[in-house]
Amino acid sequence: MQYQWQGDGPTVVVIHGLFGDLDNLAGCASALREAGFATLRVSLPGHGGSPLEGLFQFDQVAEQLEQLRQQLQIDRWSLLGHSLGGKVAMTYAQMFPAQVDGLLVADIAPVAYGRRHDTILTALPRLELTAISQRSQAQKQLQQLGIDMATAAFLTKNLTRDAQGGFHWRINLAAIIASYDHIIGALPPLPPFLGPVIMVKGEQSDYILAEHRAEILSRFPQARAHIINGTGHWLHAEKPAQFNRLAIRFFRSLPNS
Repeated sequence: MQYQWQGDGPTVVVIHGLFGDLDNLAGCASALREAGFATLRVSLPGHGGSPLEGLFQFDQVAEQLEQLRQQLQIDRWSLLGHSLGGKVAMTYAQMFPAQVDGLLVADIAPVAYGRRHDTILTALPRLELTAISQRSQAQKQLQQLGIDMATAAFLTKNLTRDAQGGFHWRINLAAIIASYDHIIGALPPLPPFLGPVIMVKGEQSDYILAEHRAEILSRFPQARAHIINGTGHWLHAEKPAQFNRLAIRFFRSLPNS
């Protein structure tokens, strides 16, 4: 699993969402380091520099994260995950509670979701990479396939140049498409995590709803909620200063911080 471990102090694992990589929450990680934490940013399997063999399944990804903890000889850590990264962080906390000081989940619940990415999953394989000499051309193609400008710009960050000057995907697109039902599915049934948890919702997002409360509390009895007003699903990018202050305050409140 690709990672960057930086800073001194208690370690916070920072985990990105679908189609992202370890750079997506770099600003938040920097703020945490300035506040006295070490940060371990990872690229999830099939993203960035992390390979994905077979399907993306939450329990298997959590196992890989635990292998990384043991490899780095980190005794305990906290986790911050956005969207898909939040689902991975929640699964890890339920599977390995003794290693987790606290958990911040950004705009995702431990539930199954409907298919929200079909336009993207259909468009990306249709991108004509051989006809592209710069990312802006790829973005234009994606917009023509029904993807908005901001999302197209985000997705094309996954294009990288090969030795011949052309582009190829850094994400394992085929594996992500094959894994999509797992990615949007509910978390595996596991014992509850009894430690501190904060669920951070973007006010305008529909990823965390009142109907999810019972499932959240059955898995995370100590969970509390916080809403960042004026934000959607990308709350950490839309109001980074507010999100970062909240994260720092939460992780500082933990017993081992």
